[in-house]
Amino acid sequence: MSVRRRMLPSGWYPKSADECRDEINSFLVGFDPPEGHWIAGVAPHAGWAFSGRAAAKVVKTLSLMGDVDRVVVFGGHLPGGYAPVAYVEDSVETPFGFKSIDMECTLKLVNSGQAVAAGSNFSDNTIEVQLPLVGYFFPNAKIVAVHSPSSDKAINLARDVKTLLDEKGLSAVFLGSADLTHYGPNYGFSPKGTGASSVKWVKEENDQILLENAVHMKAYELINDAAIRHNTCSAGPIASIIEMARLHGVSQGRLLDYYTSYDVIPGPSFVGYASIVY
Repeated sequence: MSVRRRMLPSGWYPKSADECRDEINSFLVGFDPPEGHWIAGVAPHAGWAFSGRAAAKVVKTLSLMGDVDRVVVFGGHLPGGYAPVAYVEDSVETPFGFKSIDMECTLKLVNSGQAVAAGSNFSDNTIEVQLPLVGYFFPNAKIVAVHSPSSDKAINLARDVKTLLDEKGLSAVFLGSADLTHYGPNYGFSPKGTGASSVKWVKEENDQILLENAVHMKAYELINDAAIRHNTCSAGPIASIIEMARLHGVSQGRLLDYYTSYDVIPGPSFVGYASIVY
């Protein structure tokens, strides 16, 4: 049996199940998930010390769906010119044990040319950092893990995945992994200088435009705008989630939380984080 091993160090998320459980519960103190039929969401993917609170709220809200058959995780950091990249191991390692991958769906994506297989050395945090949350809230579900390009291929990917799940009669929830504006000298993006004015611009303008596109489910506008405004590192996963929600009859998303790493540790470089559910 092939296993995709953990690649991120413990600073990203804890190593043990008990430590993960304790952190997840701490993130959710005082949080009451909104009532509703929530089938998809967007969560950030920095280390848990920064983005864990926002991500936990999304996956907790999706868990209101109960014991689903599959959790589809759309990863990011994939430029628009690339094909979707799917994990093709039998399982992935998490602090809560090995999580099985739906190899039938995954191989159909790859063998049909709708995605390419991720090599064993393919390393990216956007999916891995979500897997302990998925393992905790959906212990019985298999996963489909695939990276969405920042192009209309992300929209086509959502359609392809839904078709495969529908053919098998499987219930599922869908999680897209994306951070928002990466601002400051660490990221080579400082159009508004530094200090309080730059934080205000990111929060009230640059990230706000992306959030409006995401909540109002404007996938194409979001992809195009992100290329100009640099207000997300991963437009593809958000677009995949928007399209998947649309295919399930959803007409609008809901913002659960938004903040930046500046709110956690102030500095000249910071990143935006949002929790969105559909």
